[in-house]
Amino acid sequence: MQLHNAVIGGIDFFGTERTPMVKRTSLEKAECPIARSLDALGDWWSLLIIREAFLGKRRFGEFQKSIGLAKNILTVRLRALVERGILTTAPASDGSAYQEYLLTPKGRGIFPVLVALRQWSEEFSCDGGGFPTLLVDRDKGRPVRKLELRAEDGRLLGNGDTEVRPNSGAKRRRRVLA
Repeated sequence: MQLHNAVIGGIDFFGTERTPMVKRTSLEKAECPIARSLDALGDWWSLLIIREAFLGKRRFGEFQKSIGLAKNILTVRLRALVERGILTTAPASDGSAYQEYLLTPKGRGIFPVLVALRQWSEEFSCDGGGFPTLLVDRDKGRPVRKLELRAEDGRLLGNGDTEVRPNSGAKRRRRVLA
């Protein structure tokens, strides 16, 4: 993952910092809410870290073991998720010297996004044999209903039923050309 307007380098085999390789433009101020979301979430590794946090992982080693991500990459992703307010750090609950990563309210707000991605993949990406896990209602043990987009009056909406319009209540920003 590349950080906002940061030049990204790396660590070579001997632990020496390499020359920075790529510069990425931040979408943090984009007028498109989808672009801003992607800027905040980063990349697929970040989403997998967030998934693991929802599954109860809290420590660096737990994330590393469950995802299999290199330690240097995991360090950068965790740091970015904390900087963006998606995760926070806290002293380990067992009193040890370790720290734990916890979802913030902003991080917990990503849950429906992960469910939507999961359901989309279950519908369109499976090879026919099904996935080895199923998302269920903890109390009833029944599968979770597919997420739906509904109008204020309760009508089910599809892509053809929506459009993007100017928001008269939003503050207008002047575009600054680079």
